Amino acid sequence: MLAGAVTVACLVVVGPSVPSNAVFARPLPAEAVRDVIPNRVMTWNICNPCDEGNVHRAAEIAASAPQVIGLQEACVRDVEMIRDYLENLYGLVYHVEYGTVLQHRGRCGGLPWNPGSFGQAILSAAPMTDRVHREYPDGGSEDRGYMAVTTEVDGRAVRVFNTHLAQRDQETFRADQVGVLAAAVARHDRAIVLGDFNAVSEASELTGIWKLAEDTDPQCRPSYTGSCGSTTDWNSKFDYIFVRGIAPLKHDVRPSPHSDHHLVQADLRTARTASSGAT
Repeated sequence: MLAGAVTVACLVVVGPSVPSNAVFARPLPAEAVRDVIPNRVMTWNICNPCDEGNVHRAAEIAASAPQVIGLQEACVRDVEMIRDYLENLYGLVYHVEYGTVLQHRGRCGGLPWNPGSFGQAILSAAPMTDRVHREYPDGGSEDRGYMAVTTEVDGRAVRVFNTHLAQRDQETFRADQVGVLAAAVARHDRAIVLGDFNAVSEASELTGIWKLAEDTDPQCRPSYTGSCGSTTDWNSKFDYIFVRGIAPLKHDVRPSPHSDHHLVQADLRTARTASSGAT
C-alpha cells in the first residue's frame, strides 16, 4: 500500500509520460506556478510537423498562464499532452475543444486506418459551450477552417474564434475564407478572434475583419502607416488577436525557440465596450 501511494504521488508531481531526460527550455521558478490570469488570451501556431517536445510547449504557455489559448497546426495527441503537462507540472487546469480539418498520419502519426487529427484547438480555464466547427469551402492547398466557442474572459461570457487561413501565396483563398469568418463574427457584439491569418495587416483580404474588429496591438492597423511587430521567424505579422466590443489593455509578443511563430498574448477588459472596433 505504501509503494502504491508513493507511485501515485509521483505521478501527480511528474505527470503522465514525462521523459526521464526532459529538460525545460526556460524552467519556471516555483512562484510562477499559479492560477490562470482571467483576462489574458493567447494565440500560437505551434508548428507542425516540427520536431518539438510538448513539455517545452507547455512550459512556454505556463509562463503566461492565459485564461484562453488558441492553438493552430495542432494535433489532438499533442494538445492532450500539452494539457496534461500544464496540469501536472504547473497546476493549470484547462478544458479543451477541437476544430479538426484533417486526418493526417504524416503530420500527426497514428495507424494507417486511424491517422491523427489535425487543425485548431481552444483551451480555456472556464468551461466552453456552443462549439461550432466549420471548414472553409476551399482551403487552398490544404484544408483550413475556423472553430468558435462561448467561454468566460474577465468574468464575462465571450464568443471566441480560432482560425488558420490559407498559405502565404494564396490571397484569393484567404479573401473567401475571411468572408466566411467575418459573417460569423458579425453576429456577436462581443468577440475575440485568434489565429494565424498568413497575411500582413495591410493585405486586402483582411479588410472584412478590420471592419468588425481591432487588433490588440495598438500600433497595428490596416494601413502601411501602422507599425505592426513581427510574429514570425521571417519578420512578418501573421498572428492576430482581434477584439470586437472589448477593450485591449496590454499586448505582448514573445519569440519562442519551439515554433516558427511567436506566442501572441493580450490582456483584455470585457467589463465595458471598447470605443472602437465594434459595429
